[in-house]
Amino acid sequence: MAVEFDVASEILKAAQDVFLTMLMVELESEDAIYNKQADINANLTSMIGLGGGIRGVLAIHCPANVAKAITGNFLGMEIEELNDDVKDAIGEIANMVAGNLKVVYATINVNIELAIPTSVVGESFNVCGAAKAQRVIVPLLMAGKRFWIELMYVVH
Repeated sequence: MAVEFDVASEILKAAQDVFLTMLMVELESEDAIYNKQADINANLTSMIGLGGGIRGVLAIHCPANVAKAITGNFLGMEIEELNDDVKDAIGEIANMVAGNLKVVYATINVNIELAIPTSVVGESFNVCGAAKAQRVIVPLLMAGKRFWIELMYVVH
């Protein structure tokens, strides 16, 4: 089954919708990266597994300052450290972006099931998917601060 839309554009639209609706923040984007590694400098990654017609993972990768800024906007308070609130907030953002993608895929009769978000905090780690998975990385800017949304997936 061929995907009938530009996945990177749909990720961008989903993220812009979530950030505008939930955080009252506009996002800018940079050129998407397809099927290769990117230089991602993240201290926190929140991932949500995808099952059904699309299998894989959607991940939001954030440097610490961006994760805290997103969480601060989301919760309406100053965030000092990468704590459980930050992990939960970025996980919820990943869940909402994945939920928007689920709706888009449903328009072409592809059903996606979403898992519970998982977050990883650290200084040096990589997120890998299935060997033959497609990979799309969308670099985003929130008030000039860069973060990335990545989708690694296989269409079934």
